[in-house]
Amino acid sequence: MALQSSKGPTYGLILALSSALAGCMVGPNYKRPDMPSPAQYRFVDSPQAEAVADAWWWQIFDDPALQYLVKEAVAGNLDLRVAAARVEEARARFGIAKSYLYPQVDGVASYGGRGASTTEEGEDSTRASGTFGFQLSWELDLFGRIRREKEAAYAIVLATEQGRRGVVVTLVADVATSYFLLRELDLQLEIARATLKLNDDTVVYFRNRLEGGVSNRLELDRIIANRARTAASIPDIEQQIAVVENLMSLLLGRPPGTIPRNPLAASEALPPAIPPGLPVQLLERRPDVMQAEEFLIAANADIGAAKALFYPRISLTGFLGGVSGDLTTFLGGNGAGGVWSIAGGLLQPVFQGGRLRSNVEMMQARFEAALAGYQGAALNAYREVANALITIQKLAEIRIQREIGVEALRDAAELARTRYDSGLASYIEILTADQDLFEQQLLLAQTRGAELRARAELYRTLGGGWKH
Repeated sequence: MALQSSKGPTYGLILALSSALAGCMVGPNYKRPDMPSPAQYRFVDSPQAEAVADAWWWQIFDDPALQYLVKEAVAGNLDLRVAAARVEEARARFGIAKSYLYPQVDGVASYGGRGASTTEEGEDSTRASGTFGFQLSWELDLFGRIRREKEAAYAIVLATEQGRRGVVVTLVADVATSYFLLRELDLQLEIARATLKLNDDTVVYFRNRLEGGVSNRLELDRIIANRARTAASIPDIEQQIAVVENLMSLLLGRPPGTIPRNPLAASEALPPAIPPGLPVQLLERRPDVMQAEEFLIAANADIGAAKALFYPRISLTGFLGGVSGDLTTFLGGNGAGGVWSIAGGLLQPVFQGGRLRSNVEMMQARFEAALAGYQGAALNAYREVANALITIQKLAEIRIQREIGVEALRDAAELARTRYDSGLASYIEILTADQDLFEQQLLLAQTRGAELRARAELYRTLGGGWKH
């Protein structure tokens, strides 16, 4: 509501001064700090122009069961719901900080009565009066304190949004790695059951030989012990499967239960090679790095807000309304009159016992901590990507050697049985070959699962692409 009077030029002068100084904000403007970054990632032959994080995640992992689980997790995960609520809270806080830039107008009304009696005449004298109207208060942000607080609040909004995005990235990566671990354990369980069946056949074979008098009890006992070792691995694998399924159920936001999935074939093709992109792009992609930078921006703005407290605070107050002399006029009768007022105030800190200076020092210390946090987040991002790249590279080399080992041991197990039947070898060769083959098959299954999980981990470390 506009307030006008014969003293209007004074009010207009104050508004003009406010407009003239609207661009004046105390404190440093934010500038992204220089961050040393490698020219290209380690363990990559040449820098890639495109990163896997720019692609849709289901183009990398073309598995309908995994796609369904990821969508369910994004829709039902409780941690993600908490992160989304924090974003809404930060937006509301930003709205509060922004509101102080505008005038505050309140409707006010008051009514009171007073009376007096005279002992000489014995009469009572009662008077009633009421006031109603609109009251205005407005702090002129001449030195940018409120705008710096708004800037800090907006940076916190962006930081919480990056935090929410980081939860999504971590959530989907956790679902993917757990899914690949389940498929790996399924393959191990399949290998263990197949090996147990082979061990059962071997026990029957040696028992028949013992009953036929062409073998001895020592051979059968060793064969039974080897079979028991294989059988004991099955409940251990089944227990691991149940634990991972329970974890995935929590990620999906549902009670513990079975998780639908596709079996991991022993010869299943891995996802294609992953181009990581240039390292400098990581600062614009990783949610944790971007969140750390937004915290840095907020800390920088807080320094300006703290410095602005050294300068005068100018405020305007005004009132426009009516006043009545008694209850009847207050309720609408004749005799009510209009009233207005306008005033300006200035508050200049003179002595605060060092409070304002300490406040600035505190904000500067927070900025230094936020700067170190941002730099640490960036360096950690480079480290995680480099670790994921070398892990993928070396796991591929390990898998090739273990595949060679499995083929060789499978052939050795067949030869051991042929040699035993021909009397050229002892039963120890059969035991050793079977046990070595079983262990090598489990190691190969673990390596294949680890390769899939390493690709999911690289996708997470690149900080993007988990679109839904």
